[in-house]
Amino acid sequence: MTKARILMIGAAFAAMAATGAQAQTAQPADSAPAQAPMQAQQQVSPPPQNVVAPASPDPLVQKRNADAQANAEYRASKKASKAEMKAADKQAKQQYKEQVRNAKINRKADKAAAKDDLNAATDRTPKDEGEQH
Repeated sequence: MTKARILMIGAAFAAMAATGAQAQTAQPADSAPAQAPMQAQQQVSPPPQNVVAPASPDPLVQKRNADAQANAEYRASKKASKAEMKAADKQAKQQYKEQVRNAKINRKADKAAAKDDLNAATDRTPKDEGEQH
């Protein structure tokens, strides 16, 4: 009896595999006319909607929902304040870089002015007149 059962199960799998192979090979030949009704049927169906469970009278469920809502609000607030802080840091960094750039320019100008003043104040005569002692 067991051998007969195994043979019947094997034959059933073989038959299913053969019909599956036929169905797969037969579909591309008839795919063009069959697709038009399928597309029309797909367009008629409404978009899926999110199903929301009604509020439970259980206080633990209500607390869980309230905690989830509070967490969501906190995360949104934290994200907004983080973005605001990033913008403020970026602006402060840009301002600092501009101040450093201006300070370098001013320092160069001061150096050049001091050098010009020093050169203007000194005599243009040579210090060594060639006398030896």
